Formats: sequence, structure tokens, C-alpha cells
Amino acid sequence: MIKLSYVISVIAFLIVIYNLTIVNWEDPFSGDSIIALIAIMCGVCCVMIMTILRTSKKIQKLAGRN
Repeated sequence: MIKLSYVISVIAFLIVIYNLTIVNWEDPFSGDSIIALIAIMCGVCCVMIMTILRTSKKIQKLAGRN
């Protein structure tokens, strides 16, 4: 499960990087740029969720030892 969360995080990070290249920084709220901005936010949220999942799994392991 932990390895899968790392894979998903890497894929989300690559999506963020790709969409950063699509954004027109002179007018970021028009055309395809707004879609790229939405995809960037989704990718960042996915990375954060996977980080929370990994942290909760580590806490669960530590709580199980006691």
C-alpha cells in the first residue's frame, strides 16, 4: 500500500510539472490555462492526500506495537 502511494504521488507530481508548462503566465485565467491550473491544484491535492495516507499508516503501525 505504501509503495502504491509513492507511485501515485510521483504520477501526480509529473502531472503538475506538465501542466505548469501549459499555463500561459501572461493570462493564466483564459482558455487552456484555466484547465491547466485546475489540474495543477488537483495534482497538489493528490500529493497531499497520499502524504497524509502514508503518515496515518506509519502511526497505525506504531500504535499496533504497544
